[in-house]
Amino acid sequence: MKKLFFFSSFVWIVATNWAAAQTITSPDSKLSLSFSVKNSEAFYNLKYQNKVVVTDSKLGLRLLNSPDLNKGFSIKDTKTSTFKETWKPVWGEKKEYLNHYNELAITLSQQPENREIVVRFRLFNDGLGFRYEFPQQPTLNYFVIKEEDTEFALSKDLKAWWIAADYDTEEYKYTESKLSQIPELFKGSYDGNASQTIVDNAVQSPLMLKNIEDNLYINVHEAALIGYSAMNLEIDYSNFTLKTHLTPDAQGAKGYIQTPFNTPWRTLVVSPNAEGVLDSKLILNLNEPCKIADTKWIKPTKYMGVWFEMFLPGKSTWSYTDLDNVRLGVTDFKKMKPNGRHGANNANVKKYLDFASKHGFDAILVEGWNEGWEDWFGKSKEEVFDFVTPYPDFDVKMLNEYARQKGMKIIMHHETSGAATNYERRMDDAFAFMHKYGYNAIKSGYVGNIIPRGEHHYSQWMVEHYQRVIEKTAANKIMIDSHESVHLTGLHRTWPNFIAAEAARGTEYETFGGLNPDHTTILPFTRLMGGPMDYTPGVFQTKLNYYDPNVTRQVSTTLAKQLAFYVTMYSPLQMACDLPENYARFMDAFQFIKDVAIDWDDSKILAAEPGDYIHIARKAKGKDEWYVGGITDESKRSYTVDFSFLDKGKTYEATIYEDAKDADYIDNPMAYHIYKQKVTKDSKVSIQLARSGGYAISVKPVKIATKNK
Repeated sequence: MKKLFFFSSFVWIVATNWAAAQTITSPDSKLSLSFSVKNSEAFYNLKYQNKVVVTDSKLGLRLLNSPDLNKGFSIKDTKTSTFKETWKPVWGEKKEYLNHYNELAITLSQQPENREIVVRFRLFNDGLGFRYEFPQQPTLNYFVIKEEDTEFALSKDLKAWWIAADYDTEEYKYTESKLSQIPELFKGSYDGNASQTIVDNAVQSPLMLKNIEDNLYINVHEAALIGYSAMNLEIDYSNFTLKTHLTPDAQGAKGYIQTPFNTPWRTLVVSPNAEGVLDSKLILNLNEPCKIADTKWIKPTKYMGVWFEMFLPGKSTWSYTDLDNVRLGVTDFKKMKPNGRHGANNANVKKYLDFASKHGFDAILVEGWNEGWEDWFGKSKEEVFDFVTPYPDFDVKMLNEYARQKGMKIIMHHETSGAATNYERRMDDAFAFMHKYGYNAIKSGYVGNIIPRGEHHYSQWMVEHYQRVIEKTAANKIMIDSHESVHLTGLHRTWPNFIAAEAARGTEYETFGGLNPDHTTILPFTRLMGGPMDYTPGVFQTKLNYYDPNVTRQVSTTLAKQLAFYVTMYSPLQMACDLPENYARFMDAFQFIKDVAIDWDDSKILAAEPGDYIHIARKAKGKDEWYVGGITDESKRSYTVDFSFLDKGKTYEATIYEDAKDADYIDNPMAYHIYKQKVTKDSKVSIQLARSGGYAISVKPVKIATKNK
């Protein structure tokens, strides 16, 4: 049942005249926001129980070929209100969410330009969201943004978890340092894998911060990114002020705007503990309610797929033929020599379908099924993929019928190679092809430079492209999982068919670029703040010399930590990425992946610290079952799981999957221990976590035997 309350002219505003500061507090009165105009410039500040979150921070925008919108302001009008509702997501971490805030909307008049803008603030118990609104008006109709002047003026040199700002990729390792240390660490932070669009002295959002002195955790990001460029954050080290840096196009423009228009929300999640940051739903609440009338076709999905084997030494390829065909100029498939290692072949796909269906999975993903992989850069990228032409060894009709008979779906893969315009003009044919053969989900990809040339992955044009794809897939009742796309900003509330995304460094880097042991203890505080990630966990064979004795690389986790990811790395689209034959070797551990839910009625953040550890308990949707997961960084740790979240008076059986006593992510990563024990609401279980280790627990009610009458 939705509960909705709305009151105008909220009495907590402090205003004796238009020149005085306008102030509101959060519903629990712990956060206070003040807005003021000083010397015709607009500022805001935010405090948590009288501790400074951000000091006076400037607001406004600079324009191209037009007077800037950052000075000459006076307050024309002010309105306040409060809003409270509970709403139920189509899928999510909880059955329902509370959306409760106090709002302050300031109308600013700018003279002598005779223009108006509105700055709207929403103050929640867990933080602040604010945006600019541009009403339609004769003096502000069309304009081009040169830069946004929004600031987050921090009070001191805070601890930060960051990646370098880049217009085209977010697939970097995170660095933990003070803000003042970023310049000396910056070049080393992208380990030689940078694109050509690194932004000096800037970091990407979401940015996680910790004010150690005041014991405050602060997360800076954005919500409802629609029709606008993605935000980065420049750092002024003289006063530790973060300044908005929007992604430009090739001409340097940051946004082409036609009024009326609202920018995305700028967000500050604030908490006295790290658990509160992970539990925040502020970003989600700042998005519009669901716009899809019938959502029954949108289903959380557990899947396997022909994917990870393409990253493994000596295994499979995406392409069907030998690359020498391209070098020799052979373009006729009938004359091409197959390479013998094409992964998306009928027999291999059927093998995955057999194993996945036997063990209760919903779908399999198949990459490399369609023509075009041989000549990614040889021809015009406009000609590479048409999204409807399979390779000779991939029988679309037969495989989809085979999947249907086993109660399975096949997830379509659409690698655009960055040719966004090509994808848009081919979507109608591609979706018709999907409907014909029974596909209802897509994994899309945007590897490479964007066409049209001059656009960046996170520029306004591409943000609009991603939105067009989301809305068009929704109209076709197709779920979308986007890779190499822009960071998430809570849009899955409005468009729940947008079921997951990558937009960060995922599991494939375990096979070639490496992931630090602390990587997955940071991602939930950064990338996942905006929405679920298709992280693709589940690697059981962690030593890659298993496939090739000359390979020294290995996965940077224990096997038990891979199990924990199904709880700590939230997603309604969860992959078991490893090969069926590897799971067959460890069927007792694989049982947890089979059992674990992917949609939840409740989630409890038991303990957390960015860069160190995360422990979470989640209750399965519609069931009296709980799943607990915990992970650590490169340090061994002990943790006591408190089962007080269980129902009073009930007894449960806990199946505990933990690191073995001699487990170590380098020396003995696949050593684990499984045992069962009865637990109640009063139980506590102590667990030891190896270096880069973890644990997973399934908790199910004990069935009470009844005597036959």
